[in-house]
Amino acid sequence: MPEAPSVSLPTIAREWLRIGVTGFGGPPTHIVLLRRLCVTDRHWIEEPEFEDAIAAVNLLPGPASTQLAIWCGWRLRRTAGALLAGFCFIVPGLVLIIGLAAVFLAAHPPKVVLGASAGAGSAVAAVALHAAWGLAPASWKRIQRAGADVANTPAKTRWLTYATLGALSAALIGPWLVLVLLACGLIEVAVRLRPAAGVRALLPFLAPATSATGGLLALAFTAFKVGALSYGGGFVIIPLMQHDAVRTHHWMSSSQFLDAVALGQITPGPVVQTVAVVGYAAAGVGGALLAAGVAFAPSFVFVIAGGSHFDRMRGDKGVQAFLTGAGPAVIGAIAGSAIPLAAALDHPWQFVLLASAAVWLLVLRRGVVSALLLAAACGAAGVALGLPV
Repeated sequence: MPEAPSVSLPTIAREWLRIGVTGFGGPPTHIVLLRRLCVTDRHWIEEPEFEDAIAAVNLLPGPASTQLAIWCGWRLRRTAGALLAGFCFIVPGLVLIIGLAAVFLAAHPPKVVLGASAGAGSAVAAVALHAAWGLAPASWKRIQRAGADVANTPAKTRWLTYATLGALSAALIGPWLVLVLLACGLIEVAVRLRPAAGVRALLPFLAPATSATGGLLALAFTAFKVGALSYGGGFVIIPLMQHDAVRTHHWMSSSQFLDAVALGQITPGPVVQTVAVVGYAAAGVGGALLAAGVAFAPSFVFVIAGGSHFDRMRGDKGVQAFLTGAGPAVIGAIAGSAIPLAAALDHPWQFVLLASAAVWLLVLRRGVVSALLLAAACGAAGVALGLPV
């Protein structure tokens, strides 16, 4: 690894704070901004090393673009740089989303706010399908590169099986989705390598599978699942959170959960900020900060503890096989999450907005943020004209 350039901590704070404030659009935007800063403009990191880091963080559970932001800080100033970069990248969006949560989850919000939230929530299921569709091609190519016929099972058949299992799990057994993702990864290891190697490959990904009940402990465990067990990040956190937040602990209603997902999409910074809205619903500002802290802590640990081992991890056949199997299951889970999200809609006009958002995203190929903002505007206007909410 080349020697890191001398970059001051105030410079890291300033630049990563700027990305945290302007990073609307999710992981693709974050990667572009980090590449422009670290590779193109400042020449702090060489292009091949940056691309390797992108591949490495995608091997980890949790929010990949957040982990990339932390890694870039780690590359420049090791632990101090990682902590500062991650903090500055996360905090702007966190502050904004907590403020918006206070408005959207208020006991008696203005009617226009109710309309805007119902409108934005209407589009969320379409956004989930759009996310799954965007991830599918790379995963499809990956499993085909792994071997056209392994253990007498064609690669395409295995991919479709994993994706189907993920979709069914997200739609039917949300809180147990993690086990299905782990199982799909381990099955792929077993058909490509020795079963013992599958167990060894799985060990770095395992986390305590205990259950927590009641209050802040339950909230912390929900956030932990989001940060430490969500392979693929982004929308795969939805089935992990929805059952806990809506059905088990009743922290929020189905429509409020849709609001949380929409807010996570339209605010800057990582999409995983959605967990802060769930925390706010459960226990106010303190709950939001607790949920965000627990959800993002694994990313700091993974990068700081494992940054120097990224190259070796990328070359490990067991890890590669595990992700080849877990990847399609994640994509299926993201697509499957659209079913409970659509089922949470209450009014016919919301389904019209859902269909319109699907056309906007999947046919016209426009952006997610614009889809959500337009849906929110339509919802607010519709309610002002007398539509039910």
